[in-house]
This record gives sequence, structure tokens and C-alpha cells, in this order.
Amino acid sequence: MPGPVVILGLGYTTQRLARRLLEKRVPVYAGVRDLDRYSELRNLGAKIRPLSPEELPKNAAVVHSIPSLPEPEKSAIRNLIRAMTPERIVYISSTGVYGGATEVDEETPDAPVDEKGRARVDEERWIERRENPWSSLILRTAAIYGPGRGIHLRLREGRLKDGDLPRGAGGIVSRIHVDDLVTHLEAAIDSQLYGAWPVADECPASSEEVALWCAREMKLKAPEFPPAGIHGSGRRVDGSKVREVLGIALKYPSYRTGIAASIREEERELSRPRPQPAS
Repeated sequence: MPGPVVILGLGYTTQRLARRLLEKRVPVYAGVRDLDRYSELRNLGAKIRPLSPEELPKNAAVVHSIPSLPEPEKSAIRNLIRAMTPERIVYISSTGVYGGATEVDEETPDAPVDEKGRARVDEERWIERRENPWSSLILRTAAIYGPGRGIHLRLREGRLKDGDLPRGAGGIVSRIHVDDLVTHLEAAIDSQLYGAWPVADECPASSEEVALWCAREMKLKAPEFPPAGIHGSGRRVDGSKVREVLGIALKYPSYRTGIAASIREEERELSRPRPQPAS
């Protein structure tokens, strides 16, 4: 693992990545806009810095997770990256760049159909330009779930009610547990692999199927779903090739094992003693 690792943007996935790297004693810097939001990571040893080349180390590995931005913010982030002269960039993209494709693997070309997808592809292509001095890898991730995120949480909190799942809820969706995505990112930082690769688990399923499974497991009432016949076709994503090339395996190949683990982690977090305020 090269060190240090610079994370641009601390979101749901990259905060998990930062914790894992810190556990392995990898120096972690994070460029963020709001310095006051990440006291827990700072206490663990992460160096939280403004998005400035003077504040972030040069010649590092960079995990780029900042969503696509309009101008002038987009150019500002690109100028920051150039000034950092990274050795390697791993960019977290999305399977949304495949547009209407219903079967996706490493050979599927990007074909975005909306502005968000086009902006993602634009950022990918900027990162991959031949004249850039860094190596790069693009991970196009399926829907990310895990502790504190996903259908199971919406169901438990009463935020998934009759009719809440939109049209197309019966369409197939590929997913990835956040910890498995972190494993991809760790391996990507260390590798010399290049190109753009889809990332997903081995069990694509409809949101309806997942919600019904969660309701049974959690002993909760299942919501009603849109009637049959208006479901979308969805998208099945095969992410096996990038795992093979990176030499990694899924810890949670199915939403069943992944959601069960997420629930257990949430329960442990709820039972963890909290520091009492001083009297």
C-alpha cells in the first residue's frame, strides 16, 4: 500500500475506507469542504484538510469520490488534482454511465442517457487522458448499501410505506455492500490495473424482492408494491472480472448476507455505551 493515501471527499464509502486504512497504519489525508464534520476520523488519526494543494501531500495515491460538479467547481477540483501530481487516481464512478443497458459486464460501453451520467463519463475521460502523469482506475459501482443505508433501514424506520417504491421497483438492480466496495478500492490503490470496470455483488434482485426479504427477517409488515406489469427491466451487472484481476473476493456476495451483517452492526452500534455529558 503506497502512503499516504489522499481521499477527495469523505462520503459514506470513503469514510469506511479511511477507517480501514487507518487500522492498517496507512497515513490518510482527506480533502473536504467542512472541516468540522469529521471529528471521529480525526481522532482516529486522519488528517482532515481543506481542498487546497498547499494542505495535501504531493505524489500520493488519490481516491477521488467528489460527485460531478458544474463549473467553476469542476475546474477547481481538476486544478487541485493537477497541483497534487498524484502517482495514481482511483475514481468512484457509477453503473449509471451504462444508460439503458440491461446486461452489463467489463465489455459494455458507456452510453449515458442523463446529465448525471454524462458528467460522470466526462470526469472519467479527463482522469484517463494519456497525457496525464498519473495511472488511473475507474470503478463503476452498482447501488451501495450497508449499515445505515438501504431498504432495510427505510423499512425499520417506517420510511418505506405502501406505494413508496417507484415504478420499476420490480426491475432487477445490482448492488454492492460498502465493505466489499472498500475492498475493491484498497486493491485498486495497490494495483497497476487501468480502465473502467463495473463493480457489483453476485445477486441482482428487485427492490421488491429485497424489501419482502427484509420484512420477513425483521418481522415487520411488508409494504404494498406497484401492480405487476409496470415494472422496469432494471440492470444486471457482472463485476466478477475486476475481482478476478484484482485478486479479491466478496465478503457479501448476496444482499441476504450483506443486509444481515448490516443489521448486526447497527445493533452493536446502538448498544455501544455513550459517554455521559459532564454534570
